[in-house]
Amino acid sequence: MDYKDYYKELGVEKTASEADIKKAYRKLVRKYHPDVSKEPDADKRTKELNEAYGVLGDAEKRAAYDELGRSAQGQPQGQPFRPPPNWGSGYESSSADDSDFFADLFAHVGGRGRANSQFQMQGEDSHAAIEVSLHDSYHGARRTIVLRVPEADGQGRVVTRERTLEVTIPKGVTEGQQLRMKGQGHPGSGGAPAGDLYLEIRFQSDARYKVEGRDVFETVPVAPWEAALGGSIDVPTPSGTVSVTVPPNSQTGRKLRLKGRGIPSAQPGDLYLLLEVVLPPANDAKARELYETMAREMAFNPRQKLGA
Repeated sequence: MDYKDYYKELGVEKTASEADIKKAYRKLVRKYHPDVSKEPDADKRTKELNEAYGVLGDAEKRAAYDELGRSAQGQPQGQPFRPPPNWGSGYESSSADDSDFFADLFAHVGGRGRANSQFQMQGEDSHAAIEVSLHDSYHGARRTIVLRVPEADGQGRVVTRERTLEVTIPKGVTEGQQLRMKGQGHPGSGGAPAGDLYLEIRFQSDARYKVEGRDVFETVPVAPWEAALGGSIDVPTPSGTVSVTVPPNSQTGRKLRLKGRGIPSAQPGDLYLLLEVVLPPANDAKARELYETMAREMAFNPRQKLGA
């Protein structure tokens, strides 16, 4: 059989800590998980990552793997790897779907001192995305999600079933944050507990708002006289209606900062109001007359700075 370098699979050094291995696995499985990945080999890579983490994520299995690795280093390059004598004798592999190397390794580790014992392994974590509104982030919410989960039927065939889960969206969540649902991941083997489900927060698209971290940017339409003369206006925001003062001679793009009114958290972000001057339409005689009066009596050339 061929020796598999699980450290290389996860992109970590052989001296990596347990925390570093777990961090690397989670990062890669998020990238390649079929629920969220667009990579063409996502299924294959996810299986390889799960296999690698199944060994390196367990201290006893990792120790046995390192022992096997020292044996592999002493064998000629380009030759099939041969484990030490009696490496897996007397033990059964964990699954018919495992790679030869994986199965042989676990035959040795899982059956230490107990012939033909059943291998136990905690279920893998699952990853999915959930879309929430900006209002949900400000106030919190409960959402019902439906996940499509692969499982084996009575004949051993892989089928897909739907799972419905109730999810609590906590106040103050941000784009990219992950919500952990303990025990809602893939089931374990041999009676071991299930993995966890990680839901990545994504904000629903909204033309009125733009979010950067905990800061929120809101476009606010204002009339020409409100922008020119200034004054107080009421603005609906995600946290409620607020009264703000528009400075005189404001132009489109002027930014008004409302400190601490961004996404709420221990360190709340800020809310920025971006003014957008909106002209009334000249669609009746009275409106056209007013525009003609302004054109005659106001010596205003918006292209003067262009030399026109």
